[in-house]
Amino acid sequence: MKFSEGFDARRLRPRTPGNWRRRLSALLAALSAALGVSLAVAGAASLLGRAPQLDSLNEAPALAGAVLAAGVLLTWCAFALWRRYRRRLRRANDLSMAPHLMKKRN
Repeated sequence: MKFSEGFDARRLRPRTPGNWRRRLSALLAALSAALGVSLAVAGAASLLGRAPQLDSLNEAPALAGAVLAAGVLLTWCAFALWRRYRRRLRRANDLSMAPHLMKKRN
C-alpha cells in the first residue's frame, strides 16, 4: 500500500490535553522521595547517635526507628509513583497503530 503525498503521521497520534497534571504529579512524587530520603537519613543518624540537633529522637530510639521506617516507606512509595507518572508521560507519544501493521524497514 502506497502512502499518499498528504500523509501525516501526527494524525495517527491521539489528541491528548496538556500533560501539566502528570508533570506536576511527577514533580510532587520526586519531592516526596527527597523528603523520604531526608527522613530516613535523620532516623538513621539518630539511631547511630550522630545527630546532636535531634535531641528528641536521640532520647527515644523507638521514635528514631519509626522515623527511619516512615522515611524508607515514603521513599519507596514516592519512587513507585514517580516511575508510574514518568511512564505515562512517555506513553502518550506513541503511535495509535499496532506495531505489526507498520511498514517493515530493514
